[in-house]
Amino acid sequence: MSDKNDRAVGKAAATTPAGHSQPGEIDRFLGAAKRLAPFASGQAGRLVFALDATMSRQPSWDLACSLQGRMFEVAGQSGGLAVQLVYFRGLGECRASGWIGEPERLKGLMSRIACEGGQTQIARVLRHVRDEAKAVPLRAFVFVGDAMEEDVDALAALAGELGLRGIRGFVFQEGFDPAASAAFATIARLTGGAHARFDVGAPASLLELLRGAAAYAAGGREAMLRLAGASPAVKGLIAAMDGERK
Repeated sequence: MSDKNDRAVGKAAATTPAGHSQPGEIDRFLGAAKRLAPFASGQAGRLVFALDATMSRQPSWDLACSLQGRMFEVAGQSGGLAVQLVYFRGLGECRASGWIGEPERLKGLMSRIACEGGQTQIARVLRHVRDEAKAVPLRAFVFVGDAMEEDVDALAALAGELGLRGIRGFVFQEGFDPAASAAFATIARLTGGAHARFDVGAPASLLELLRGAAAYAAGGREAMLRLAGASPAVKGLIAAMDGERK
């Protein structure tokens, strides 16, 4: 990619079909966003924000795009937030942005990415989180998806590594696919995080889940507790995390 911090995850990304957002276009925007929106790395919590961008996900991608700014708002009370977008789509494309400290920059990037058909690549996302944590302090990641088409044992092994490093996974599921439910719950359990479902037709459900994860990334459990009194969804995340530790 155009900047060493804006890159394909794992193996090289596949060529994007004509008529869809092109990797070069995304690269140029990522580079511009990095130059225009620096943040003080020592002052902000960090959250990897990973999304399934395969074709079935377009409605919830658009929803996440519209809501992502609220993550920054809630995290501002705990020292701020820097977000790294990770997404997969198409024939083996899995990419990570640089660290972004302003919601409008992240929204601009997300608006340039079109969902495309393909298989899930959750293992690549988990490996990326593991590798990123070797370079920067990282407390949590979010994954938003609706399907799982991979080896659950391999995902469990990677999730276990993240749990040992103290990196909590907040895994938010659209729909009720049973294979996804089982895998997502396993990832959450092994990382000490939380798995929750949301309804794309009820935006507030995903919003509260993202706010809870952002609060944890910025300020840990104490920041989540400050939200819990006014948010049953955040209270549910805390209960799930406590339950996984028993």
